[in-house]
Amino acid sequence: MISGLDGAVVLVTGGVRGVGAGISRTFLRAGATVVTCARRPGEVPVEAEGRAVEFLTCDIRDPEQVHGLVDQIVEMHGRLDVLVNNAGGSPFALAAEASPNFHSKIVELNLLAPLLVSQIANTIMQKQDSGGAIVNISSVSGSRPSPGTAAYGAAKAGIDSLTGSLAIEWAPKVRVNSVVVGPVRTELAHLHYGDENGIAAVGETIPLGRMACPEDVGNCTVFLASPLAAYVSGSSLTVHGGGERPAFLAAATTEESK
Repeated sequence: MISGLDGAVVLVTGGVRGVGAGISRTFLRAGATVVTCARRPGEVPVEAEGRAVEFLTCDIRDPEQVHGLVDQIVEMHGRLDVLVNNAGGSPFALAAEASPNFHSKIVELNLLAPLLVSQIANTIMQKQDSGGAIVNISSVSGSRPSPGTAAYGAAKAGIDSLTGSLAIEWAPKVRVNSVVVGPVRTELAHLHYGDENGIAAVGETIPLGRMACPEDVGNCTVFLASPLAAYVSGSSLTVHGGGERPAFLAAATTEESK
């Protein structure tokens, strides 16, 4: 991969499983040194091209732990070139039935924690001659209805807004962009889409005929973090395989809609 990231130091939050692991592997293939964090390590080591990510324990909602995380990365590697705010997610919970504390925790994890990590990473990047790049992993849930994960969708809408604001505040040293992700097939896809038949049925609703794989998201993230996107900041790159076919096309009875 021609990316200009050979030797770059990259932090991927939540990069031990699912989409995060795919992002971590893609940066490894680009020649970067990849550090990932989570509250606990993944069950399977994240490796690519004979190299592995470095894992550090951190709860990204805790300012003291995040300061310690970034300080440790700089102590080990001398700098921090790229931050990928990937950690997040939400279990299914109807808005009318979920508790205020549940909603607060979802917004904290998916919006306030990425802002916290970005703030602390920015203090390092602003001092570097080469600056840095931040990529926020967002979701199509932030721009369309998200029943069952309403607080998550609202938080991702906040991430999209935050991306544009930080891109202006922290320019020209630090570029900030987001990747807006649609359905992805990970090791946990069955929790959202059911068995293989359900996963295949969801894939058929996508114009490109399949869900994304984690590396699809990783490739776009590497691009936005790399010198190839040196003039790209404050942007949202949508990675959803063409989106969703409008529901009226399935309901219509004309031949043109089939």
